[in-house]
Order: sequence, then structure tokens, then C-alpha cells
Amino acid sequence: MNARSLSYLLVLFFSAISGQVLAAPFQMGTATLDITPPVGYRMSGYFHERLSEGIKDPLLAKAIVFSQGDTVAAIVCCDLVGIFNEVAHNSRQLIETQTGIPPSHVSITATHSHTGPLYFGALRDHFHAVAVARDGTDPHEQFDYPSFFTQQLADVVQQAKENLADVTFSAGCGHEDRIAFNRRFLMKDGRVKTWIGLNHPDVIGTAGPIDPEIGLIRFDSSAAQPLALLSSYALHLDTVGGTLYSADYPFYLQEALARHYGDHFVSLFGIGTCGDINHADTQAKERNKTDAIGAMLSESVLAALPILMPSAEASLAVKHRVIHVPKQEYSAERVAQAQLDMAHVGDRTVETMHRVETYKIVALEYYKQATVPLEIHAFRLSPDVAIVTLPGEVFVEFGLHIKENSPFDTTLVIELANAAPGYIPTKKAFVEGGYETVNSRVAPGGGEKMAASAIELLQELKP
Repeated sequence: MNARSLSYLLVLFFSAISGQVLAAPFQMGTATLDITPPVGYRMSGYFHERLSEGIKDPLLAKAIVFSQGDTVAAIVCCDLVGIFNEVAHNSRQLIETQTGIPPSHVSITATHSHTGPLYFGALRDHFHAVAVARDGTDPHEQFDYPSFFTQQLADVVQQAKENLADVTFSAGCGHEDRIAFNRRFLMKDGRVKTWIGLNHPDVIGTAGPIDPEIGLIRFDSSAAQPLALLSSYALHLDTVGGTLYSADYPFYLQEALARHYGDHFVSLFGIGTCGDINHADTQAKERNKTDAIGAMLSESVLAALPILMPSAEASLAVKHRVIHVPKQEYSAERVAQAQLDMAHVGDRTVETMHRVETYKIVALEYYKQATVPLEIHAFRLSPDVAIVTLPGEVFVEFGLHIKENSPFDTTLVIELANAAPGYIPTKKAFVEGGYETVNSRVAPGGGEKMAASAIELLQELKP
């Protein structure tokens, strides 16, 4: 037993004699690894085949590990469009082997960058099959990205665990309402449409809210040196475009925080519930560019950091639940037709919504049961601070509802965790229609059940 451990046990002993209860030290560690695939790999985000031609900025996996007493937990934020459920399963098994952290205490999230690799799903499988049929092999998948990514996830968590050190943390919220806009619009003809062009004359107004809150948790060393920031904001990561790998606007947030705190500082970004939120202000003359979005978000984050509330008492705990909600159903004839229509899924002369529904119907076949599993994590850092992670592209209303009903003063809600079951709209949105409902796997009501379960887990965690 080393001197520090002996000292801690003595403090526990004398605290017990005096009737006081002393919590175990709260520790945190971070690590970052590159997860950029080779140039030439397919890119994600759209329905046509797109091949990478270079690197604008690297794609990273950033892990944060928490430890207190016998409880250890990890969250990983990845610059990818989504997390393949098989990769999430395999990597968490490997993480447990390498670190001892149980899979139920690990959440792997994606930022939803549309300039990362297309490494899973119905589109990937279609383009891959076409290439193999044409060439006998797939020239754009000479590299086994899923296996590489799985190992990088395990390694980055292991490194973060090895970097554990005593920390304090502060939490609270910033405010940013200049860069996020609800992308669903009520039209004069009564319909609801997504992605209306700038200054469209038939728009009456938006069909839903935004969430201007930036969830923030900053971690400082025992010597009061800022070490890392976990932040969450509800804005789609589809601002770059093109064929260069890029982490999108969170890259600019990392750069700004590094300039402020030093290169050692790690910015971990978890995307908020933004299934119906993007960066296009339809009343403006042009859309905000990625660097401007990153600059404005960084400005708002830096303005909020000095007023975050220090946590007086850490009390780490984790709750985990998988619920099963009904999936959308199609007839065998419609499924067969969709499988044929996949040959034209990248053809832009075919009506967009038909291509979207074709892709969705084929993707539904990946769920062999009549339900879609939705995995929910809730992490308590203190009696006042909690983090929720959810699967899918979740409508902003659900994130707002969870935070409004959370018993914690600060609750970060992060989507696209551990699986990519498509969009999770509200019942109201299903009635209205639009792109997100066409591209959803879950039946109406699934999102409401998921949000209710998240609130239940938070209530169970409240001391």
C-alpha cells in the first residue's frame, strides 16, 4: 500500500469516528485517437456515392473516463455520421477486456459529421455489392475500417483510463441562438416541408422550436488547471459538404478552446437532439459557413465558462436501459420493390422522397424482430449534474422535454449513441409528414417512450 492510499484510509477512519462520511476521490481522464480512413474510402451523409479526395481536418475519437470508488464509466465522442450497432457492441466487449469497464457503463457517440466514412448500413452495402459485381472486388474498401475503428475505440478508452487523475468540475449552460434553425416549415397549403430554400414565398413559419442551450461541464486538475470540456449543442453537422474528410464545426470549437487554455485542453463535443435542426436561416441571403458557425459557438461557450457552477460533491453513478419500440411495417411486395429500386437510390433524377423511402424500407430489413431496440444511458456526476445519451437522430422537442423534467440542475442530452436507427420524430411530426418521418424506422410513439425512459433513469439517479 502506498503512502497516498494509507493517508486516504486514515482520513476515512477518523471521519467515521467523528460521524462524517467522506466520498471517494472523483477522477477523470481523457484521450484522443485519429480515426480518419484512407483517402478514397466512401463518404457518408447523402444518397449518392461520394468518394473522399483528401483531408480538411482529421476525424478523431475522444474518450472521457470517470472513476469514483468502484464505479468507472466512459463516453466516447467520434467525428462520424453514426455508430454502427455491431461496432458499438464489439468495441464495448473489447473495452471491457482491455480496461474492465462493463459495456453498460460505456456510451459511444457520433457527432453526425457528413464528411466522414460510409462504413455501415443499407447504402454502404448497396454500393459495396455494386462494386463487387462490377469489379470482382471493392476498390474503395481495401481497408477494413470497422475493425480498425473498433480497436481504436478500445484503445482510446484504455488510454483515457490510464490518464485518470483527481479533478474538480463545474457545470452549467451557455446560450447560442444565431446558428440553429428548425428546418421543418409550415407551408401556405397546409403541408409541412423540410429544407425549404432561402426566402421561400410560401412559408408561414417553422413547425417546431430550437434548443439554444449549450450544456457545459468543465474539468480542472487538483491544481485548478483547466483540462477538458464536455459540451452539447443541438445543431446538425452538415455544414461542410465536399469530398474532404472533416469533423465539421466542432473542429473550430476545439481550436478556439486550445487557443484559450493551451494545446493540452481537450474539447469533447456531443451533439444534442437535432433531428429537425440545421444551420440554414431561410430569411437570410446565404447560409452560415462552417468556420463562422464554429466561431459563434466558440464565442458563446467561452462567454459561459466563467459563470459555471462548481460541483461541491461528486457522486458517480450510471443507469442503463434498452427499450424495444415497434418498427414501421411494409408488405412483402413493397419490400421486394424497394430492393429493386435500390439500383436507383443514387440517381438524382428520381424523386427525392421515393429514394429516401426506398433506402428506409431496405434498412428496416436489418431489424429481424418487429421492434427497434433503443439503448439509453444516464450518468450522474454529482447531485446537480447528469448526462443522458440516446440513439438515433432525435427531434429537439424530446431533448427539451428531458431537460425540463430532469431533477438535475444541469443535464446534457447527447444523441446518436451506440446505434443509428434513423430519425426519431414526435407523434405530431408523424402526422405532419416530411423527410424525417419518411426516413424513420420507429413507429409513432417510440420517441415518447424513449424520452419517458430517460427521465425515469434520471429520477432513479437523483440522490
